[in-house]
Amino acid sequence: MDPIAITDYIRKKIRQKLEDVQTLLMSGAVKDMEQYRLLMGEIQGLSFVEKEIMALLKNMEMIDE
Repeated sequence: MDPIAITDYIRKKIRQKLEDVQTLLMSGAVKDMEQYRLLMGEIQGLSFVEKEIMALLKNMEMIDE
């Protein structure tokens, strides 16, 4: 499998999970502050991973040039 296809697949999964968590937060379905903190941590972690993937892809493009 192509590395670009793999990263695209992972990015799609990350975006979907981010949307799911954000929807949960905006719907008011959070039970308590502990769950809220957990979800916020999940958003931060997913965002970090997505940014790292994007930086990796950008670096790969620079190498190919």
